Parts: sequence; C-alpha cells; structure tokens
Amino acid sequence: ALALVRAADRLLPMPLAPARLATRGYNQALELARQLAPARRIDARSLLRVRETAPQATLDRAARQRNLAGAFAVEPGRAALLAGAHLLLVDDVMTSGASLAAAAAALRQAGAREVSALVLARTDDF
Repeated sequence: ALALVRAADRLLPMPLAPARLATRGYNQALELARQLAPARRIDARSLLRVRETAPQATLDRAARQRNLAGAFAVEPGRAALLAGAHLLLVDDVMTSGASLAAAAAALRQAGAREVSALVLARTDDF
C-alpha cells in the first residue's frame, strides 16, 4: 500500500454526491487520504461526482455498473493537472469495484497515464 502512495503523483479521494456530503458532514475517503500523504499531494477538487445515484447496497454487479454510468467527471479547469499523471483513488470500502471503475474511466478519459486504487476494506458480497 505504501508503494502505491509513494508512486502516485496525486491522491484523489472518491467524491461524495453533494447531498450525501451534506448529510454526512465529511468525506471519509478524504479523511483516509489525509492520513496517507501530505496535503500538497491530495487532490479533492479534480474528480467530481456529477449526479446522485441510487444506493449501491441492494444492487447486483450489473445494476451497480449501470447506476454509476456517467456519475463521475473531471473538473474541466483542472484536467491539465491530471494529464500524464499517475493517480491513486482512495476509498473506504470496495464491494464490486463499480464506483472505482467508473471514477478511473473518467480520469483516464481526462488523460491520466495510470490510475490505481487503495481501499481500507473490501466486502465479500461479490
């Protein structure tokens, strides 16, 4: 895990939808990223969750992927910062990997050279 952190140019916490962030009051993935790297390497503004999605917990793998299609985008004014970079997505829990895959696709489309992921926990649901 530490090798992934060291190799990454930037750590991007998985973003929450605005309503979820308002309800929770904090982004747990951002709090994890803050424990892994200095603030200057953490980028919580480039990857956006651009639409609300249904809760993933009750969905099967295919439904999760459909649910997340188009849910993530790169902030247009920050895309140049990501071009050619090795990015590390940080999240708290991974179940099917659909959220991480959708976020990584948006980052690769913006020109990221490599996208890795680091999660605190993984469920056995899938």
